[in-house]
Amino acid sequence: MEPFAERRIGDLVVRIDRRSCLAYGDCIDLAPQVFELDEDGICRFREPVGEIEREALIEACDVCPADALLVFDATGRQIV
Repeated sequence: MEPFAERRIGDLVVRIDRRSCLAYGDCIDLAPQVFELDEDGICRFREPVGEIEREALIEACDVCPADALLVFDATGRQIV
């Protein structure tokens, strides 16, 4: 298992720290078009990633109780 997965979605870069994911599923509840659990119960990006509004994506990443989702803006500044 790769420790990180990263994807550009709109003007944001979302990084999943797969080692930190505890499979709470809060991100999936808020953004099922972007995230899903793999066969090991670890968060991954859907293929293909569906459309989502910027603020909804940020919120879906921010609610992760394990802090396994990081979001960076276009300048590379971490916002979640």
